[in-house]
Amino acid sequence: MFKRVHLRSWERGFLFQDGEFRRVLEPGTHWLFDPLFRARVDRMSMRQTVSSHGELDLFAHQLEGREDLRVLHLTDGERALVWEDGRFVAALEPGRHLIWTALHEVRVEVARPGAATEEGAAAGARFEHPELAAILASGQAQEALGVHNVPEHFSAVAFLDGKSMGVLGQGRHAFWQGLGQVQLLLVDRRELVLDVGGQELMTRDKVTLRLNLTATIRVTDPSRATAEVSDFRQALYRDAQLVLRAAVGARELDELLADKDALAQDMTGALATRAAQYGVKVVTLGIKDVILPGEMKELMNRVIEARKAAEAAVITRREETAAMRSQANTARLLEKNEALMRMRELELLEKLFSNSNLNVVLGEKGLADRVFNLL
Repeated sequence: MFKRVHLRSWERGFLFQDGEFRRVLEPGTHWLFDPLFRARVDRMSMRQTVSSHGELDLFAHQLEGREDLRVLHLTDGERALVWEDGRFVAALEPGRHLIWTALHEVRVEVARPGAATEEGAAAGARFEHPELAAILASGQAQEALGVHNVPEHFSAVAFLDGKSMGVLGQGRHAFWQGLGQVQLLLVDRRELVLDVGGQELMTRDKVTLRLNLTATIRVTDPSRATAEVSDFRQALYRDAQLVLRAAVGARELDELLADKDALAQDMTGALATRAAQYGVKVVTLGIKDVILPGEMKELMNRVIEARKAAEAAVITRREETAAMRSQANTARLLEKNEALMRMRELELLEKLFSNSNLNVVLGEKGLADRVFNLL
């Protein structure tokens, strides 16, 4: 007829009679008169700061005012963080929860992630907290929070049910569960290489050639890079083709070959304007190769050969003229100075007879009249 219930110091008991909540049993030994076995005691441990009860909705109002217990009611638009002695222990979703406060210093933070913020209602789904690292490291918030990682050198454009929530930098980012589907589009912030090769183009003087173009680009506005076009690299590839065709078509072949840097500069300005619409910056742009048709190569080679031959002929004539001018100057100098002429004659003889066994006798009159071979 009597039921004995013993509760330890850290326990409380919820007494039910015929399925109805009666009262909270304090620590100690309790004798319950229960001849028909209709009494039930549910033990609750205060060592577990956060707990729940399947019938809490029926008697939550009867627990109000207790010093050792707090009933936390969270609506659909609310979430809660629970800290125990400065340590994160739980992230609570909508519903009623029991918070035991007798054994620990308990702090409860209630958040309203569904409420609109300055960035809009979608931005409210993002979870930001000064102690985010500790919350995520505890492993107690997995059911309430979804975590996304953004790698180094990347940015991410976040969407909630298709609506943009802004741009996220590298690191770990958390979002409240149950508020919608979160999607992250990663955007590489490093310099990217865009190769446009094998472009068959015609110059203004109707010469067909093939060009290979390379450009270095970098995303400066990830939001526009994902919103303006589905693939900004494909869009820039198409724009580069159009810009290259327009720039080459406005020049003759000789002008293009003579100054490829000017062509690259004009294209850089035109492509940079297009790229800015997608949130992309053109860092560098250059012409890698200019490939001419076979017959045009032969013609160009003949032109270059003829030009070089003409230049060689001009140089030969110039050198011959300079040599004759030098000889004329020497002759005039020797004509005016007899002693200098005799010295030149001696130098000539020295060169002629340096390897011969000759004896030379020189007189006062002409040198040619006084040379004798004494061999």
